[in-house]
Amino acid sequence: MRQPFVGLVLAAIIGIVVADYFPAISRPILFIAILGALAGLRWSYGPLVFALVGATFFALHSARITSTPADALAEIAGGLARPASVTGIVTTEPKIEATGNASFLMRMHQAKIAGQNFETNATVFVRWRGRPNVGDEVALFGTFQPIEPPRNPGEFDMRAYLARRDVKNLFIVRYPENGRILAPGSGFSVLRAAARSREWMQRILSRDLEDSPDVVGLICGTALGLRHQTRDDIEEPFQQTGTLHLFAVAGLHVGIVARLLWTLAMVMRLPRKPATALIIPLLFFYAAITGLHTASVRAAVMSALLLGGIFFDRKVLALNSLAAAAFLILLFDSNQLFTSGFQLSFAVVGAIVLLADPMFVRFERIVAPDPFLPPPLLSRMQRIYAATGRGLARGASVSLAAWIGSLALIYWYFYLITPISLLANLAVVPIAYFVLALAMLSLIAAPISSGLSIVFNNANWLTSHAVLYLVNLFALLPGGHVYLPRFTERPAPIMITVLDEGTGGAAHVRAYNYDWLIDCGSQRNYEHTLKSFLHSNGINRIEGILLTHGDAQHIGGAADTVADFAPREIYDNPLDVRSAVKRRLSEALQLARIKPRHLVRGDSLFFGGDVHADILYPTPDLKITAADDAPLIAQLVIENVRVLFESDAGANAEAALLEAGDNLQSDILIKGQHHSGGSGTAQFLQAVKPKVIIATSRPSPIAEQITEEWAKEIAQRGIKLFRQDQTGAVEIQFGNEGWRTRAYLTGETFRSSSR
Repeated sequence: MRQPFVGLVLAAIIGIVVADYFPAISRPILFIAILGALAGLRWSYGPLVFALVGATFFALHSARITSTPADALAEIAGGLARPASVTGIVTTEPKIEATGNASFLMRMHQAKIAGQNFETNATVFVRWRGRPNVGDEVALFGTFQPIEPPRNPGEFDMRAYLARRDVKNLFIVRYPENGRILAPGSGFSVLRAAARSREWMQRILSRDLEDSPDVVGLICGTALGLRHQTRDDIEEPFQQTGTLHLFAVAGLHVGIVARLLWTLAMVMRLPRKPATALIIPLLFFYAAITGLHTASVRAAVMSALLLGGIFFDRKVLALNSLAAAAFLILLFDSNQLFTSGFQLSFAVVGAIVLLADPMFVRFERIVAPDPFLPPPLLSRMQRIYAATGRGLARGASVSLAAWIGSLALIYWYFYLITPISLLANLAVVPIAYFVLALAMLSLIAAPISSGLSIVFNNANWLTSHAVLYLVNLFALLPGGHVYLPRFTERPAPIMITVLDEGTGGAAHVRAYNYDWLIDCGSQRNYEHTLKSFLHSNGINRIEGILLTHGDAQHIGGAADTVADFAPREIYDNPLDVRSAVKRRLSEALQLARIKPRHLVRGDSLFFGGDVHADILYPTPDLKITAADDAPLIAQLVIENVRVLFESDAGANAEAALLEAGDNLQSDILIKGQHHSGGSGTAQFLQAVKPKVIIATSRPSPIAEQITEEWAKEIAQRGIKLFRQDQTGAVEIQFGNEGWRTRAYLTGETFRSSSR
């Protein structure tokens, strides 16, 4: 009974989860909630109260996910791109993408689609090459589009993420002049003030550090939670060492701010209760400055409850405060329960509250001096050893508890296990404390003395470099982190996954315990497509890479792949095509001390087990003017099944293969599109006789699109066509009883039993 919010939040969670699966029965449950409320008023019976809370949250969550404004808008807008004019308020701080577009959420007031005007309060995800601020009222002309699901295994599911925020449409504004700001700052004055404060703080923390963007990213990420401004290659080692929480403004950050504010209040000789009443709203404003993420809101609520205990002269229990914070957040937005941020934040802090003290007691016994020796008789070195041991025991207990609390969730969401985080947090967190403290001191000093603020910034440059050095060192330690597939996944021992890379190409070949890549896609797509796919499959290192030709859409991601997955072998096309992407790849291979081997017609490549590839094209003396003219064409042989990788070969390459007289017959043909649009000729298809064709297709440029005439010809030949503009990635699994081809996006399947 001393911790009532623990039971209340558990009842709320049960109600929300049940409602998420069975939202249609909300009215009967609401009726039960009313009866429970009446019974609770008449009889003080605890279980009735918990049942009432569960039923209330059931009805609340059901109302939030059924018949929402976003559902109504999606029904009006339809499943195709539709031009529209809209007005609304910018509700989130715009983030500038690499393309120059600002992306943000906008709550609409009015919309006009196909001449029909209507009012709506639906929220949409907007991309516009403008520069609005949170709270601005804007008028935009663009197109409504449905939000696409992930097209490849392992990709982040933006559609599911936005659906939890009741956002089910994308609004694209093509030109900057198609939008205008009607009224700057017409709404969300607190958020707008927080955004302006964040911009000022970022400028202060960046002064005299302009030539060190990595340091600025770490300082601003730690103090202000600006993760989106930190490069992925800087952020990834933090994830691999379990120290990414330093970028999430949480208990450590809010605690330091609260301590500084309390010290300032004591210096000003404020009484305790007025000081508490002043500090609590300032903590919530700091949470708003950092973006109102779950971790910062949770920390602010817990701090407010703890400070509230001072105000009301009552002892506050940490676990009850944590449960109260979760209860209030779920009351405000029940969909938070299903986000990784909410789950990680409360799981980690809950584990620390429950486990850290018992672990500390056990660890302290290891370093404690002889209990029968009176403290006055301890030598100076013994006292130093005991104090240091206690500090290490406290840090180890918190680090281990946090690791246990996050272990299952980090594995499920990021396919990652980080045993090194136990040691990394012990070394890095104390230094990160000084990074945050120096940042706060710089901000406090800035209005008084610009020079003093710069002194703090330069001191922070040194401590930030120490953090970056240690994090990168721990990330490089063998066995410090490992990517694992989800336990629900059971991949076949022999499998090919043809990723959807738009106009480019990348395919993963698993031959028992050997992982190979055929091309690596573009550099732009590497992080969210190929890299995410490999990590989601638990691949930490690949055996080798086969690069078909020098097209940036096929080898643009190769340099990053070499750096991240350390392939043992690289096989390349011998025909030289000079380009910037080729030079970048050559530099990466030199840095990794890998010398690529060239393959030509007649060579063979062993993949592992019963899988090998015969190289059919090109010949070494061929003269070309474009990379597409002579890509490596390989025929994979898997026992009696043949898979022909044609890459972007055109009609001339196909004619050369026919003239050479090779046995081209293959069960599966995997092809891209030649820049001229001429490939997949009738004579070539007659020679290959595939049962399945997997082909890239995109509407732009026009040569990359599969024509309706060619698709009809394929259907007339009785060939199953998987066109990747419709299917996304395509998986091919080989087993003892045949092989199976499945489209990732649509689930469409083709089975063959002829091995």
